[in-house]
Amino acid sequence: MSVSPASPTEALAASDELRRSLEAVVGAHYEVSRLLGRGGMGAVYLARDRLLDRPVAIKVLPPEVGVTGDALERFRREARTVANLTHPNIVPLYSFGESHGLCWYVMGFVRGEALSGRMAREGRLAVPFARRALAEIADALEYAHRNGVVHRDIKPDNILIDDATGRAM
Repeated sequence: MSVSPASPTEALAASDELRRSLEAVVGAHYEVSRLLGRGGMGAVYLARDRLLDRPVAIKVLPPEVGVTGDALERFRREARTVANLTHPNIVPLYSFGESHGLCWYVMGFVRGEALSGRMAREGRLAVPFARRALAEIADALEYAHRNGVVHRDIKPDNILIDDATGRAM
């Protein structure tokens, strides 16, 4: 059986419902601002940590994905794995939670853009930037591998370039 893709209106409605659900469970600690992106394992929202007054990114596993034990356990494992990594080129994980059928984790917010966005905008990247970014990415991957972690999804969409430092994360 084939399923037609959701219309933009249906996708927005689903996104809004997920946001409302997330706000209901994290609203005391985080003020959710907007959707940053979607991936295979969930949606990422920009939020503000009310206590520490800093921007954060919250990745949430949609309930329809999380109902399968495998997806939920993979999401939990992903959070545990990232929480144990401390490296300047790996986005830090601050918190994890599960409540009312939602599972989420809170990460540092990288103000910048995905490498894919820079590549689309600039075309060929400047050699000095490309060298530095590749070295930073390789250093982060080597650190992760030394700690028993294999990323499995390295692509320009998953590499963030920090606006303030130019650092690849």
